[in-house]
Amino acid sequence: MNNSSALRLEKVAEAEFPTQFGLFRIYGFEGGIVNGNGARVEEAVVLKMGELAGDPAPLVRIHSQCLTGDVFHSLRCDCRAQLEIALKSIAEEGRGLLIYEHQEGRGIGLLNKLRAYELQDQGADTVEANERLGFDSDLRSYALPGAILQFFGLQAVRLLSNNPEKVEAVENAGVRVTERVPCVADVLDTREAYLRTKRERMGHLL
Repeated sequence: MNNSSALRLEKVAEAEFPTQFGLFRIYGFEGGIVNGNGARVEEAVVLKMGELAGDPAPLVRIHSQCLTGDVFHSLRCDCRAQLEIALKSIAEEGRGLLIYEHQEGRGIGLLNKLRAYELQDQGADTVEANERLGFDSDLRSYALPGAILQFFGLQAVRLLSNNPEKVEAVENAGVRVTERVPCVADVLDTREAYLRTKRERMGHLL
């Protein structure tokens, strides 16, 4: 995970966005990232509901894209379940923000994620599979979400996450996390090993 990046943020679009969870406003952002690996452009989509100002601090979820889970309903992971928990929680309060980052497979990309699946079928856990492919266990950067929180003028949030690194990243961006709100999916046989690895090898609070 790399957060030490200079970033230029640009809002490229926004529109009304009705969903089964309620009416959101959808935003598209581009971030020009400059770090030790050179310059690249990252994209994120944001769903905003209600007014974010006021107490308590709004609920915020930073969600990494998972095509297999979010779209195809994979039960190998808890990604879609977490996405739905976040959207329902924001809708119940009538206010909040969901930042959807294009960082498939903890940053290794879709096809490498499928290669990691193949290694997992042979007995590797998710961390070992990424490492065998030549990657760190988690390549995600949270510089873009930090800049997006600043764009919306947020000084404090309640973060829907089980990942202490996300809490740290948000606070490093100058936004106070007043509460970490658990975002815990049901334990199923198909994702029990995945959740165990998150807890035991990546420090997620499950």
